[in-house]
Amino acid sequence: MAENRAPVSVPPRQTEGVSTQHGRIGLPSASALYIAAVLGTGILALPGLAADAAGPGSILAVAVVSVLSIPLAGTFAALAARHPDGGGVATFVRLALGGTAARATAYIFFFGAGIGAPVVAVLGGEYLAAFTGIPREFAGVVGMGFFVVALGLAWIGLRVSSAVQLGLTGLLVAIVVLVVASGVPSAEPARLEPFLPHGWAGVGVAISLFVWAFSGWEAITHWAAEFRNPRRTLPLATAIAIVVVGAAYLSLQIVTVLVGANGEGVVPLFDLVSRTIPGFGPAIVTAVAMIVILGVLNVYIPAFGNLVASLGRDGDLPRWFAKGGEPGQVPRRALLLVAVQCFAYLGIYLLLQADLSTFVLAQTASMATVYLLGVIAAVRLLDRFSVGWWMAVVSVVLVAGLVALGGPYLVVPAVLALVAVVVTLIKRARAPRKVQLDA
Repeated sequence: MAENRAPVSVPPRQTEGVSTQHGRIGLPSASALYIAAVLGTGILALPGLAADAAGPGSILAVAVVSVLSIPLAGTFAALAARHPDGGGVATFVRLALGGTAARATAYIFFFGAGIGAPVVAVLGGEYLAAFTGIPREFAGVVGMGFFVVALGLAWIGLRVSSAVQLGLTGLLVAIVVLVVASGVPSAEPARLEPFLPHGWAGVGVAISLFVWAFSGWEAITHWAAEFRNPRRTLPLATAIAIVVVGAAYLSLQIVTVLVGANGEGVVPLFDLVSRTIPGFGPAIVTAVAMIVILGVLNVYIPAFGNLVASLGRDGDLPRWFAKGGEPGQVPRRALLLVAVQCFAYLGIYLLLQADLSTFVLAQTASMATVYLLGVIAAVRLLDRFSVGWWMAVVSVVLVAGLVALGGPYLVVPAVLALVAVVVTLIKRARAPRKVQLDA
């Protein structure tokens, strides 16, 4: 269906109040937000799971995914630096592909990628249950507490949340360093043989696992309008995050392999620290889990709030949600919808007693779709043959492969895209004579 496209520049309603020089977030906090968004929950489970799938070859898998994430991260940084807006990827898609595609992107990100919320909360509950002895069936209920804390921080406002994030991320990195350093004495190089016990197929599985670990490059785009001098801050924060996250995962994977930890159990990082730091190791890994869970939610919940506010502003959700969406303000009305989403998905998980892997795969399929739409938009928006443009071209090829891996779970983004088309038709039916640049 042909549709009118907005010019490739940010419309006045998207730039009103946006300052590229006087945002609140400087480079340290921006880097902390990025590291928390990408490092995420993966360190709690993936090193052991990847080692179980590929053996020592999992080290190669981490290196490959680290390198492949560079063009994707660079693409979103280039877009956010040029078009800082709370709508994030949806804003880029609106500028390049039109309103319906942008609406689909926003719906898929909020309602589709949001399916991963129970994974984060329940994983935190699993670690607390393992440490305290609480029955595992209460892990989901315990996970509700993480939502409450993160929503409370977002409600207080960005200045407090970013400061908390800086402290959480610094502590997280310090603990990763401690765990890795403590594992060195127990490392046995002989465990590197055989390097590919499950062949290259095992490495492929490990790469697929680490795609979850390295997702999150898009989340920071919803904060871009709050950065001081986004064109300078975003590229530097991206570079810092790539180095820190890559080094953290690679070092953890090497230690996991050399110490002989594997993917058995619900909380496999316990296996690693129980070998390297017996006695107080469980306390350390529980601290890691708390830092990671709160850090990830402290990034995504405000990002979702900004997205919902932008959807209200653009008429894709009721305009009541738009209040507080301007840079420097707190979108509390939007956060109410975010809270409903978080607890609703967690309630579905508890009611159905579902497997977390189902939520992970649905979230991954949705995120891959958002990534694909975003990098396609980047090819159109960024200066042709610039560094950012070339990174976008490479990312299109890489992300298309990730979308293909979604399989049956692509039904989630497909249904949400269909909803976006229906909304477009309804809006056009209500105003048939008006040129709908935002429809």
